Amino acid sequence: MNPEILEKLIDDGRDTYEARLAAGQARSKSGDLEKAIVHFRAATEHAPQHTMAWQDLGKALEASGDPNGAREAWERGIAAARANGDKQAEKVMGVWLRRLSGR
Repeated sequence: MNPEILEKLIDDGRDTYEARLAAGQARSKSGDLEKAIVHFRAATEHAPQHTMAWQDLGKALEASGDPNGAREAWERGIAAARANGDKQAEKVMGVWLRRLSGR
């Protein structure tokens, strides 16, 4: 989806987890990691219990050269996944953390 359309919705008062996640994913896909990170951070503030934004935030931070930020995002995402019983998200982010650590 076109990130500008999503950002217009957000600017018009439809600032939700889903809108921020979609805008972040669209920006990330287009290579605009800086704006993607802003959207993913906002999504995690809207709904810190949802793991997808934590996963995507970590990936964007890693790709932008911030491994410590990625580590923090995935650790928080794993905590959210454990709280929700989301074993798959916990496993995926755990693998990314191990790779980030060079194991």
